[in-house]
Amino acid sequence: MAYEAEKDPSHVLSNDKTFVGSDSDEGDTLAALGYKQELKRNRSLFTLLFQTLAIAAIPFGEGAPLISAIYGGGQLSIFLGWIIILVLDECVAVSLSELASRYPTSAGPYYWSFQLAKEQHRTVLSFITGWIWLIGNWTITLSVNFGLASLISATAAMYHPDFAASSWQLLLIFYAILLISFVICTFGNRFLPMVDTICAAWTALSILIILISLSVSAKAGRHSASYTLGHYDTSLSGWGGFTFFIGLLPAAYTFSAIGMISSMAEEVADPTIKVPRAISLCVPVGGFAGLFFILPICATLPPLADVSAAPGFQALPYIFHTVMGTPGGGLGLMFLVLVITLFCSISITVAASRTTWAFARDDAIPLARLWSKVSPQLGVPVFALVLVTVVQMLLGLINLGSTSAFTAFVSVGVMALQISYGIPIALSLWYKRTQVSQARWKLPSAIGTTANVVAICWISFETVLFSMPTALPVTQVSMNYASVVLCGFLFIAAAWYIIYARRGNSSWILSKAPITNCL
Repeated sequence: MAYEAEKDPSHVLSNDKTFVGSDSDEGDTLAALGYKQELKRNRSLFTLLFQTLAIAAIPFGEGAPLISAIYGGGQLSIFLGWIIILVLDECVAVSLSELASRYPTSAGPYYWSFQLAKEQHRTVLSFITGWIWLIGNWTITLSVNFGLASLISATAAMYHPDFAASSWQLLLIFYAILLISFVICTFGNRFLPMVDTICAAWTALSILIILISLSVSAKAGRHSASYTLGHYDTSLSGWGGFTFFIGLLPAAYTFSAIGMISSMAEEVADPTIKVPRAISLCVPVGGFAGLFFILPICATLPPLADVSAAPGFQALPYIFHTVMGTPGGGLGLMFLVLVITLFCSISITVAASRTTWAFARDDAIPLARLWSKVSPQLGVPVFALVLVTVVQMLLGLINLGSTSAFTAFVSVGVMALQISYGIPIALSLWYKRTQVSQARWKLPSAIGTTANVVAICWISFETVLFSMPTALPVTQVSMNYASVVLCGFLFIAAAWYIIYARRGNSSWILSKAPITNCL
């Protein structure tokens, strides 16, 4: 996607503070936004893009919730749905890219909302956006880690068809994954750019191996081109003509976290160009690679009714096992996906911790001084990492009492992220894109406006879509409680705002920041 880089990158913020977008002095740029440099800028454009692709984790992002696409009609929903989502989410990506270029800070959407809103509304809008953004980061990270635990359990079922991990066993696997990610993110920060690069290479190689293996083996049979791209069965979901949209969920989930990379703005040189480039390139690069993952699945897919009964509602291990014809063959392919998911866990945990740290730095969560500390020895916000890990551990306990309640957190992650994207995009559009027109990375006015409108419409529909049950009739197990859970989180955030922030106890941003003393 084209962008315009200004020769003179000097800008003026809405509060009359000068924003100098210097390519050589990111510290001054950050200071102009009201912050001081605390994290090491050890990431390049490519490692940032690789981290974004690691967060998308195509084989996991599409594969883990693939059962929704099976209920959503099968091949047509998988293939055509993928294409549609690429177009829609690229509109979201470029809309976020402009904002990330205009305000390159780890604070992300809630800072954008503050700067874009009118003075009488900016504080409350920023606080609302910030809490939704934080909730989205926590719950989407939770969904990745618990999804990895579920895939491990389903992979074991290939050798033991009668095996089903108990709630306690699943929880222990989940905790082990959290601890592994925490240790790597805490003590291996200087190696994480290399880890993201390895992840990109591993993902590309894995997709190639899966493409060749499924195409050559095809033990469940090969379908014709028309069947591969256009087979559509509405009998499984009970939604009738709406079934196709249920099939969009896996692809939408895959690219739901593209905006999280904005939280890495203070760890890359020249963030006003490199962060937006990474965000805008993620969808086309990941989308193109993803075609080579979904096409062999569509061409060799077993009967949909059989896949819908897969152990643990995990379609991907069942498909690999059936198409390869042996547990060993299925395990080999699943091993590739599991490693990709572990990489995703590491990358998304890093991004979520930076978001938590930035929000704590602005004194917007309880015990903010603790969570905002950066370890001088490790160069990472260790306590923010601890908080992200502990929150996931506590929320994971819900699965012991209600599987359907825990499943809601997956939808909550997507819904919260999309809403936090939508607020600053809508504000920018409402005020005729006056702020993003000053960004170093920006779209031509007509294209940018069109992308913003499409993004807002898609975000609105996507939020509703992820609050709906996958299949009808609705039972206690299949009910989607995402809306209830999201409202519960927002109630807690509102209470915190009334009790603490609104009374002037919170400084929100450092002493030189535009938001100071606005509460």
